[in-house]
Amino acid sequence: MQKEALDRFLRYVQIWTTSDEHSNSNPSTQNQLALGKVLASELMELNLEDVIHDEYGYVYGNLPASTGLEDVKTIGLIAHIDTSPAVSGKNVKPVIHKNYNGSPIEFASNPDIKLTTEDSPILTEYIGLDIVTSEGDTLLGADDKAGIAEIMATCAAWKKYSELKHGPIIICFTPDEEVGRGTSKINKGRLPDFCYTLDGSEMGELEFECFDAWKAKIKFTGLSVHPGYAKNLLINAIHIASRYLSDIPDFESPEHTEDREGFYYLSELSGTVEEANAILIIRDYEEKNNQTRMEYLQKLGELYEFKNPGLKVNIEFLHQYKNMRRFIETKPEVVDMAKKAIEMAGLEIKIHAIRGGTDGSKLSEMGKPTPNIFSGGSLFHSRKEHIPTLALQKASEVLIYLAEVWISA
Repeated sequence: MQKEALDRFLRYVQIWTTSDEHSNSNPSTQNQLALGKVLASELMELNLEDVIHDEYGYVYGNLPASTGLEDVKTIGLIAHIDTSPAVSGKNVKPVIHKNYNGSPIEFASNPDIKLTTEDSPILTEYIGLDIVTSEGDTLLGADDKAGIAEIMATCAAWKKYSELKHGPIIICFTPDEEVGRGTSKINKGRLPDFCYTLDGSEMGELEFECFDAWKAKIKFTGLSVHPGYAKNLLINAIHIASRYLSDIPDFESPEHTEDREGFYYLSELSGTVEEANAILIIRDYEEKNNQTRMEYLQKLGELYEFKNPGLKVNIEFLHQYKNMRRFIETKPEVVDMAKKAIEMAGLEIKIHAIRGGTDGSKLSEMGKPTPNIFSGGSLFHSRKEHIPTLALQKASEVLIYLAEVWISA
């Protein structure tokens, strides 16, 4: 299965699918449709039924149950088509580093960076394995084309080996997960009661808790006056915005937090003297902690308006997704089955809370509990993104066993 998953993965990452959070179209970028078209065609070749690649970029397919297992509970397997706009995903050139020996990995197209065990301590567990990276001028795209490749390789195994039994399986590949819109146009009716995303990190990882997530759009409105005659008149919006953002606690930034610590993250700042705009994301596992952060931003805005008469600070908050745990813990069997499957694949179960979110966050909120199973990559959204080829095999094995344990549920 490793070769099957690897071959697919190496093909998929070379298809440009970067999403765009500034786009109002669905999908946010038309290039995502190219991979969707490929996947729909391949699902049909693998004997899936009712395969649809819709106008919004979603791909759906139904895998009929093995003979005699039609009454087994249906499960869904989900991965996302897009890659993060944080780093270029165009013209990805995957490289396989054979028999990794623990030394720094160099990048052919970017000699200024190296991948080391200090960057990614998990690499110490991958000595002797083959590691896939990009050439360093792009991200790799393991987030989440590894998940796609693993699902497709498993479908190929189910077609090839009749002794691998399974109940009904629904496959769904989503666009725009990286920009928070992976379920915005999803056909909920195509999905079963229980689903799994393959979008996690290291082998053995299982996640059913994620951040409570908010976005803050902050607009600073000032007044332009010739700088030679500006005393007591000029209201420099972008300068004030910079000072305002500097008053956000530095210890609550992503680079200074870990584990269950929340943060503010400035993702954009632009503007002129008359108007400046900033976008922050706000994250914590507890919604009440995020409410405290939002109240701080509001009060800070009021303070800056007081200190700069005539300045206007307008803040809009958007609740992006909720902590999935509150929804999943009401249906613990969906997690228990995944645990059994991971153990059957010979892996240690690693329960992590996601320092982020997945399509599973929204789906769980919609009433379809959806934990997140590892896909195997590390340092996502980075030129140093990497994955061991063994992870592609092991995730596929987990899916084989997952179907088996649901038979006996």
